[in-house]
Amino acid sequence: MSEPLRIGVLGAARIAGLSIVAPAAATGHRLVAVAARDPRRARGFAAEHGVERVHATYDDLLADADVEAVYNPLANALHGPWNERAVAAGKHVLAEKPFAANAEEARRVADAARAAGVVLLEAFHYPFHPLFARIDEIVGSGELGRVQRVEAVLRMPDPGPDDPRWSLELAGGAVMDLGCYALHALRRLGLRHFGGEPTVRSATAEERVGGPGVDGRLTAELAFPDGTPAVAGADMDSGGVWDFHLTVTGSAGTLHVPDFPRPHEDDSLTVRSADGTERVERLGSRSSYTYQLEAFAAAVRGEQEPPYDVSDSVPQAELIDAVYAAAGLAPRPALTP
Repeated sequence: MSEPLRIGVLGAARIAGLSIVAPAAATGHRLVAVAARDPRRARGFAAEHGVERVHATYDDLLADADVEAVYNPLANALHGPWNERAVAAGKHVLAEKPFAANAEEARRVADAARAAGVVLLEAFHYPFHPLFARIDEIVGSGELGRVQRVEAVLRMPDPGPDDPRWSLELAGGAVMDLGCYALHALRRLGLRHFGGEPTVRSATAEERVGGPGVDGRLTAELAFPDGTPAVAGADMDSGGVWDFHLTVTGSAGTLHVPDFPRPHEDDSLTVRSADGTERVERLGSRSSYTYQLEAFAAAVRGEQEPPYDVSDSVPQAELIDAVYAAAGLAPRPALTP
């Protein structure tokens, strides 16, 4: 392995244990620093996860010469501003999705990353896992016949009334937390197999009770350039149901993946042919976050190109904005930290 990456973590987010701490331990990369709004949380995070030092502020962390790459899992509205500050400080960035609050902010941050000459990767971890590579292979093989519909739907229980994902000011909503995965997966398949980026035909949303402008659930009907229809769904108040599926229906068979963004929970896919036969494949439960960190480090070291880069984040943000507009909701507002 090349020299371990020296990573600084912005915030003490709950997801960090799964998304960066365990992958760093598995791959031999170093967590050299952490900073959080609450210094006690930062100290507790460092003690629990073996982070080498604690900084008083995010800016102090960005000024640390030993930090060469930053992991940004802050609240959604803080992704864009701190991504921009990190690249201005010359740091490579692994940025939790969504990359920015809206398309305008995404374009500005992407331009800043290009100007700085750093790697800035939006952390859609699922494409780095062999499960999605196999999905891509099956769709492209012709085994399913003529594809008639592609559906990606993510549903989860309510995370609680005080969760920042319900805050419009913090760029919350079901699409920002869940639907971005559905839209990203549809985009990746469209670019490979259905003629390019999907466009939005229609969308319907239910606003969070007591949260005007915040989508509790949203469904969007899309179409690829070759005419293939697609559906993206997000529901962050499902009544106790967890369902993160991707289904591709064709004239000769159907591909169903029950948990495409979380292969560490379920690494299976099922192909059902038109004659009723069924095949289940398993692609390995090694975490997609671990594959992602390996790819990010290889990109930073100049050893390998990732499957997508900062240029992918602008059309992703544009599609999110278009879905909101079709559902009668405004894009998420940008926030200056």
